[in-house]
Order: sequence, then C-alpha cells, then structure tokens
Amino acid sequence: MSSTESRGTTDPSIPAAPAEEWIFSERPEHPEEACGVFAVYAPGQDVARLTYFGLHALQHRGQESAGIAVGDRETVTVTKNLGLVSKVFKESDLDSLTGDVAIGHTRYSTTGASTSWENAQPHLSAIGTQMIALAHNGNLVNTTELRDSLKDRGVRFRSTTDSEVIATLVGHFTQAHAHIREGIRETMKLIRGAYAVVISTEEAVYAFRDPYGIRPLVLGKLADDAGWVVSSETCGLDIVGAEFVRDVAPGEMLKISALGLEVEQAVPAQKPSLCIFEFVYFARPDSLMYDCTLYEARRQMGAFLAKEAAVEADMVMGVPDSGVPAAVGYAQASGIPFGEGLVKNRYVGRTFISPSQYLRQQGIRLKLNPLKHAIAGKRLIVVDDSIVRGNTSRKLVQLLRDAGAAEVHMRITSPPVVWPCFYGIDTDTQEQLIGSSHSVEEVRDYIGADSLAYLSLGALVASTGTEKSEFCCACFDGEYPVAIPESVRHGKLALEPGCG
Repeated sequence: MSSTESRGTTDPSIPAAPAEEWIFSERPEHPEEACGVFAVYAPGQDVARLTYFGLHALQHRGQESAGIAVGDRETVTVTKNLGLVSKVFKESDLDSLTGDVAIGHTRYSTTGASTSWENAQPHLSAIGTQMIALAHNGNLVNTTELRDSLKDRGVRFRSTTDSEVIATLVGHFTQAHAHIREGIRETMKLIRGAYAVVISTEEAVYAFRDPYGIRPLVLGKLADDAGWVVSSETCGLDIVGAEFVRDVAPGEMLKISALGLEVEQAVPAQKPSLCIFEFVYFARPDSLMYDCTLYEARRQMGAFLAKEAAVEADMVMGVPDSGVPAAVGYAQASGIPFGEGLVKNRYVGRTFISPSQYLRQQGIRLKLNPLKHAIAGKRLIVVDDSIVRGNTSRKLVQLLRDAGAAEVHMRITSPPVVWPCFYGIDTDTQEQLIGSSHSVEEVRDYIGADSLAYLSLGALVASTGTEKSEFCCACFDGEYPVAIPESVRHGKLALEPGCG
C-alpha cells in the first residue's frame, strides 16, 4: 500500500519563534490540556472537511499544530503543520484529501517543544504493507521503558512523542497476531497512563480509551445513517451535525468500517477517573460530560462560591472565557449585579510571531483589555477558574487597578492546585505550582488582591452532579488513579507527551 505524508501550506522554511518568546515569557497561568482528537467514517461524504470543522470545534484543546489523515481504501494521506487549524489547511489541501475515513488532531505541547513538525499529528507509520495514521490525547507514564525496549529491538523513532511509541507497539503486535484489533488490544495491556486514541487505516477507523477514562472521548452518529464520528468532546459532534450516542467506555475499543460499528472491551475497566479539570477549564461550555453541560456546571460553581466566599462588592465579572458562566452563577446567588469588565482578543492565541519587547511588557493586554468605564471606582468580584503559577493573576489584578477598580476580590472555581499532573497537563513539576508552597493569604498577597478564595473540592464535585469517585482529582488531593513511577514523579518527563 502507498501512503502520503505532507506539511500543510504554512511555509516550513520559516522557523517558529522559540517558546520563551511567545506572548508571555512564562508558561500560561491556566493548566493546558494536551490535544483534541476527531475521527469520522462516512463513505460518500467529504470526510476531510468534516474533520476540518471538527478540529475547529476542538481548537481550544490545542493551538500549536494540526493535522488530518484520510484513508481512501488504497492509501492513507496525512497533511499536518504547525499553527492553528485555519492556518494549516487551505481549500486545495482539503480538496486533495478524499476518501471514506479520516482522523484529525489539534495539539498543545505540555513540555514546550512545539516547534518540531515531526511531533505534529496524526503520526503515520507502516505495519508491513499496511499504513496507519494515529492521533492521541493524553500522556503515558511508562513511555521510557517501552521506548527503550523497542530501541533494543532496533526500532528507530522520528519524533519525541509517546504517540509514536503507541503506534509502534500497535504495529509490532499487529504483525505478530495478523490483525490490527489484536495489535491494539495487546498494546492497551502494556501502556499505562491517560490516552484517548483514534487510528485510521485505508478503510476503517479505530478508537480506544484508557481503562480509567482519564481523557474524554465520545461517539456520535451522522444524520440519515451517513456515518459515525468520534470526538474528544460533544461540541465536535455538534458542528458536523452528528448526534451524541455515548461516551467511549474506559478500556473500550471501537472499530468502524463497512461492517458497521464493532465494539469490544479490550482491557478491563478500572475506577472511572475523568479529569475534573475538564469541568473547570478544558472543555467548551457547550460540551456535555456525565450528562451535564459544562456551562451549567460552571454556573453552579459560581453559585457555590457565592455561598462559601461572600464579600460586599458592586459588580461580579468573569475572566473570559471559562470564568464567565461561574461569574453569572455567583451574581445570581449573591444578588450582586453581573457585568463585563474585560474584553478578550480572541485572535491572539499562541502565535509564532514574536511580539516586540514593548508588547511583551504589556503582558496580559495582548489577550485582555479592561472596560474602564464599567469598572472604574467599583468594588469588583473577579471570578476565574484556577491559579496555577500566579503570574497572570498578578498582572490581571494590576490591570484592573490601573483601570480604576476600587477593590479586587478574586474568586476561583477550583481548589488550590498543589500536585502536578502526569497525564497530559503541563504541570509536571510541583515547583511550578504556587499553591503547593504558599498559603491562600500568601497567594493573595502575591497577586495583590484585596481578598482571595477558592472553591472547596466538595462543592466543585457537587457542581458536576456526579460523585467524586467518578473523577481524577489528583491535582487537588494527590490521589493518582494510575501509579506514577518514581523516576517520573521526582523529575521531568523523559520524553515529550504524545499530544504534547
């Protein structure tokens, strides 16, 4: 079988700006999730464009690279590049990607090496004469030992991602057992950590999820039985007119082909452990998880905050975007008027154009600008989703004071983040986390707010309408569902996480 793997239309000869020169000199204030995945099986449909729009809906999950792979029964063609979905693909790219099946990926790099084209996904590899393309959201915790074992067998790697390790293992076991389903099943028995994976062959789509369900993955059906869709979030289904069917269950593997939808429990399901930060920040407010819209959950978080951390003020405002529904809930529960105090520049994102020194000094103004007439002289309750490192919160408080705010009371819709994440979020060392070494009062003093309060873990869970036993809350309570090797727990990850 033949295959094609190409860069998108962005000129690869133009080097991207080094990570330390992007927008801010420090890493983002909010924890960043690693990637969104999308897949579609729809013979007779424009699967490349369906995937393109699906990735648009998932753009919030990663802004550093994007790619689409299409299978046309004979070949697998991959086009990917650095940048936003809208920048990577042009009409001519999508016109050339024709077939019955497609997968897509949009990426955030959790360890910073986003400037490598080889680390962009989908990852293309060969299994004998068969080609597969793989896209992965999450992070393995046993990548180093698996990679070393494969290298001892003479395997050479092109990227530094654990996604390539997954693809290589699938290929190895497929050749040994003669079918890709067996290859995936055997791979799932070996890999440990968080993963939501989609694979495209020339004529089928496979999707599988880790046995704890740490990263989200959902199944949808196109209208008129036109085909099936798999997405990191339900908003990816909505944009292409697909009806939500159900979550892909933890440890489950799906195959979608001309034979229809085939389902098997590839490995036994473990304790459900969906990352609770999906509710706090990662997922779009119009997505559905555990039968709850993220908007409603965030509104409830704000209402609980109003009960747990009341303060006299003139206006409640949210930090766009995830803080806004919670601010609405806080205002409704407290009776204090809701108002907009910040305008977000939605077209900045993570750019490969380095701002000048003067613009870097403006810091947060590149993304947020205050409405001075709305906040001058007022006592403000400012609702945000989290404080991880504290740098951006400090700039935000100063920005509001410079705009004339009389008081700034910060209210956070999650508990202090005190433990690092090893499952695909960019907080892999405890030293990065201001809450791990400072009291609430010390953090308040550092960011310069008049008061600071966090939502309790109990109230956060209650906001979701689900039990704590259904979540991974390790960043708050240190209880990791998948054991973390000591070499990983006490040091930087040896390899770059797969979607990241």
